[in-house]
Amino acid sequence: MQVITLKFFKTLPNCLVGIEACGSAHHWARELSAIGHEVRLMPAAYVKPYVKRGKTDAVDAAAICEAVTRPTMRFVAIKSKEQQALLTIHRVRQLIVRQKTQMLNVIRGLLREFGHVIGNGPVASMRLVKAFRADDWPDIPDVAKSMLKTLCDQVVALDDRVTFYDKLIEYHSRIDERAKRIRTVPGVGPITASAIVATIGDGKQFKNGREFAAWLGLTPLNRSSGGKERLGRISKKGDRYIRRLLVIGKTSQVQRARGYPERIHPWIMQLLERKPMRLATIAMANKAARIIWAILTKETYYRQASA
Repeated sequence: MQVITLKFFKTLPNCLVGIEACGSAHHWARELSAIGHEVRLMPAAYVKPYVKRGKTDAVDAAAICEAVTRPTMRFVAIKSKEQQALLTIHRVRQLIVRQKTQMLNVIRGLLREFGHVIGNGPVASMRLVKAFRADDWPDIPDVAKSMLKTLCDQVVALDDRVTFYDKLIEYHSRIDERAKRIRTVPGVGPITASAIVATIGDGKQFKNGREFAAWLGLTPLNRSSGGKERLGRISKKGDRYIRRLLVIGKTSQVQRARGYPERIHPWIMQLLERKPMRLATIAMANKAARIIWAILTKETYYRQASA
């Protein structure tokens, strides 16, 4: 099928090709660009308003044809093979982390039936899992103990896989110059820096830092009408993975501020005095996204603003 499609496009003169951004879209964009066509990827949600009544391939093709020529249409930057290969590590790591969390929840529920309570958080859970594998728990029947040890072995194996993927990501963030620059931003670690580079590359597809923050879903929804400005909660319409990483990084920075306020910028301390913790971390993540865009596009390092 792929060979037939490429043969068809090779018979056409160089032209504009519109594609909905979906599975394999980046692959086809690279292949068609290599033979001379201009390819533009569009989010499916932005193409939907141009679909007429009904749902057929012809109607969808007509909607894509009309949407790709709109001057205000927003397009998706085409990812390279290297970017998608790096994102593969992040996606597999996400899967393993979810499986590990599911296993821990099962173990926590089963142990509770025998009067053993695991503390909150992955650290306490892993500590008890390793203790259960090593020690003899006489108050648990042998059948249940055998099943629980099997689950504990799987959790430890999954934890080792997560550690391995973390080392791969850490290695990439050290050899990639863009990731090294992003890591200079407070609250941004190797996983966040690597994910951003793998997802947006140099960031030049965004006009400014606010566009990048809006793409991540970190800007407030604007529901203004009649000349009255009404800003609501954040949109959460962008890349959920990067948004979560930025918020987690800023949450750790806020927790550090409670113990070592002298090491935190005064702007953060003033923000925490005015806003609840969650609102403050969202605002900090929004600001960090804009800083990261500036670092990528201007090819510079983070410089601490004066108090």
